[in-house]
Amino acid sequence: MQMQSGLTRWTPAGDVLRDRLDRLFGQAFGDYLTPATVGSEDVSTRRWAPAVDIRETDEALSLVAELPGLKREDVTITLENSVLTISGERKFEKDTKEENYHRIERAYGSFARSFTLPNNVKPEQVQATFKDGVLTITLPKVEEAKPRKIEIK
Repeated sequence: MQMQSGLTRWTPAGDVLRDRLDRLFGQAFGDYLTPATVGSEDVSTRRWAPAVDIRETDEALSLVAELPGLKREDVTITLENSVLTISGERKFEKDTKEENYHRIERAYGSFARSFTLPNNVKPEQVQATFKDGVLTITLPKVEEAKPRKIEIK
């Protein structure tokens, strides 16, 4: 039998296989690949981790985190025992009117990212700025002991 281009035949076995693969990938990747359903707890409790870039200059370390849709009040930064933690929550905003979502791919819920800091930063001088959904944390470095030459007498 010849199929017209663009049409596919429905097969129950194909749906069973697709469901099994969705569950398999959902377990392996923490539900990042499987879409959530509106109205279920899955939408509001899905795990997500914001992307963070870490760069180093001679003067400081910088962490830059992408936090789209969040405000500075939604984010908490703590520093304890040389561990810097960024945490917060992106909530799923339900509209009062009924909407028909076909797919939800953005992740919602709580997040926390922790980073162990090296010994050469000044924890008391850490600064953070938040602009346009981007959090920048600057960790100034301590003055390094410069090597010096010792003359033999």
